[in-house]
Amino acid sequence: MSLVRSPARSGAGHAFFAILGRDIVATGRELPIFLAQVGLQPLFLLFIFGKILTTLGYATGDYAKLLFPGIVALTAALTGLQSTALPLVVEFSWTKEIEDRLLAPLPTWLVGVEKMVFAALRALVASLVMFPVGIGVLGSIPWRLGGLGLLVAVLILGALIGAAIGLTLGTLVPPNRIQIMFALILTPLLFTGCNQYPWPSLSHLRWFQVITAMNPITYVSEGMRAALTPFIPHIAPWICLVGLLVSLAVFASLGLWGFLRRAID
Repeated sequence: MSLVRSPARSGAGHAFFAILGRDIVATGRELPIFLAQVGLQPLFLLFIFGKILTTLGYATGDYAKLLFPGIVALTAALTGLQSTALPLVVEFSWTKEIEDRLLAPLPTWLVGVEKMVFAALRALVASLVMFPVGIGVLGSIPWRLGGLGLLVAVLILGALIGAAIGLTLGTLVPPNRIQIMFALILTPLLFTGCNQYPWPSLSHLRWFQVITAMNPITYVSEGMRAALTPFIPHIAPWICLVGLLVSLAVFASLGLWGFLRRAID
């Protein structure tokens, strides 16, 4: 077996990381704007539901512990989605910037993968920022060292799934319908992802429990609770991981198929 790498593979890898590095540098230059865009909604959700309602007595103090993992999960998934879908619509339809990337010496499908990886990195940064934000808003956050491995795995998978869903929407939805699709998709994703409530608590609302089980964000939220607040009823961690892997495989396949279709057109 030859130990010499193929020049084509080496060139594709170099081009992949060059494009990824350029995107990371561009985000770093606008880091405050990026954090404001992705952090404002989770910040207010955490402040209103975790601080104001508990202070006023409309929710118990323990509700903030239940809510925080869900907010982190929501931040990871939605940031990944928005960081992929909207830029793709702009690049394919108006700026045509995607054409420069498609001319790079790497397979077309790998350009789509770079889009997902970059969006997932943005999502991870946004979700990690929620930890100091949570401390600032709530005073303290649930944390345990034993759940660190599960926490990292769930956050990475959640960020990638959000990016894969964004890739699917950004390539399969017509540009003139993307705003409508966001309105029709984001709200159900937001309120059926078990961010504000644990999935087992829906046992008396079986129809709604079934609906939430179809939302990939549910498994991000429940996986985060398993990692940070295992004393709160949650879906078993292995089921969360399997659900996340299946969701990633489905949406990544759809997204890359749509990306290849748009790129060829």
